[in-house]
Amino acid sequence: MTPLTALAGESLVQSVDWLTIAPPTLTAVVALVVLVADLFVPEERKRLLGWTAIAGLVAALALLVPLRAGDRSTFCLTADTQVRACSYTADEFTLVIQLLVLGGALLTALLSVTETREKLPAGEYWFLLLSSAAGAALLPASRDLATLVVALEVASLPAFALVGLKRGDRRSGEAALKFFLSSVTATAVTLLGVSFVYAATGTLHLTELAQRLDDVPGQLQTLAEAGVALTLVGFAFKTAAVPFHFWVPDTYVGAPLPVAAYLSVVGKAVGFTGLILVTVVAFPSYADVWGPALAALAALTMTVGNVAALRQRSTRAWSAVRLLAWSSVAQAGYLLVPIAAAAYSSDDQIGATVAYALMYAVVNLGAFAVVALVARRHPENRLADYRGLYAASPAAALALAFFLLNLAGLPPGIIGLFAKVTVFSVAVDAGLGWLAVIMGVNVVIGLYYYLRWTALLFRTPESAPESTPDGAQVGAFEGKAVPHAVPAPITLAIVLTAAAGVVLSGYPQLALRFAANSLF
Repeated sequence: MTPLTALAGESLVQSVDWLTIAPPTLTAVVALVVLVADLFVPEERKRLLGWTAIAGLVAALALLVPLRAGDRSTFCLTADTQVRACSYTADEFTLVIQLLVLGGALLTALLSVTETREKLPAGEYWFLLLSSAAGAALLPASRDLATLVVALEVASLPAFALVGLKRGDRRSGEAALKFFLSSVTATAVTLLGVSFVYAATGTLHLTELAQRLDDVPGQLQTLAEAGVALTLVGFAFKTAAVPFHFWVPDTYVGAPLPVAAYLSVVGKAVGFTGLILVTVVAFPSYADVWGPALAALAALTMTVGNVAALRQRSTRAWSAVRLLAWSSVAQAGYLLVPIAAAAYSSDDQIGATVAYALMYAVVNLGAFAVVALVARRHPENRLADYRGLYAASPAAALALAFFLLNLAGLPPGIIGLFAKVTVFSVAVDAGLGWLAVIMGVNVVIGLYYYLRWTALLFRTPESAPESTPDGAQVGAFEGKAVPHAVPAPITLAIVLTAAAGVVLSGYPQLALRFAANSLF
């Protein structure tokens, strides 16, 4: 064999580090196993599919342990570590986001066990959930734009079907259509931007893009700038940043509750992870463009989200879910602040976004778990339905109060307060004092509607149902134990999220340590 032939063979044939790609790969394999098994498992044993999916997610989380050193990569262009460009990297950032994504999918699966047993087709549901989780786990490891877009779509496409899986429900179909149209628009814009960037630089690898965008020929400069702007707009859709947020409330209301919880945490993590990768890793030379744009988006997003949440009427059907939907929009604004700050100071600011995302994932999934529990007695999930919950179910009421106080940033939700102070400090340190002031005002607005919901939990139950202005009856808890048996998987989800919230509140440095270790 000649040296030229050997060199060609080495460049075309690569060894795959299977351990590095094991977490998303195992999740995808289990999804296929569940889909095939659904063809042969009798109807009365369909619940085994759910427990198989849960076992697969637990195993995928366990596979993160051997990768904890954060120094592995695969699908690389060259073995030369000085100029290495890899498509898949399992660094600390990747592992923390994969922990968040797979952990969020696991809690969603626990919330879904009862839903698939009673309302949803089990085989399709578990296949779609695991497929989306596999794409979400692949995305933080993606280090080229092609893999990034593919991972984004693998995470998003099954989610459309999950939202519309309630057959015969008009709201579910409408929600799926709105989600689909907004996501397809975002994908089209992102692909156009990626194609422009590739045309201007000749590469898709993020590390090489960061170098080549510094030296783009003059005749291609406008093309590169347009590509960067379009790519950022596409990811702004995925993060539900205002004004690209219009799909969120109706999608959350129309989707099955576990799917709404999944979108609020895992879907948001996917969008923000992609945004971090393209801004901080691929486009640092355009920080003067995306920094001010993201700062403005952050201010607009947190303001619109909080004001809309504030306007939710307690007697309106599904007002509890709508409030959580608008709350998630507001929280997206807070998550954007450290990314914008990274344009003005250093990449270290990204750690604040990761820390805030960890806090938000735990407490928001916990809140959705309690909402899913209450929905078993009050399917329309009005805020008024939570009046007197403490008298009927003290543990559930205390857990929900703890989650809401964390979202508000009040003690005993220390981790929520800690996360907000961290993000506030990042804005001040980056010289974004105006953004810190806007954030402070929005935190005060958030306090009102979170505390209003919390107060309802402990109010004296009414002996008769309340009446709405249109004459509809709003059932409240009447001081008696909830007659429905509490499903064990929902109880486990509430216990796990509450325990994680208590641990992080007692030791908030743990979240910041995760964040510090997640830097590139």
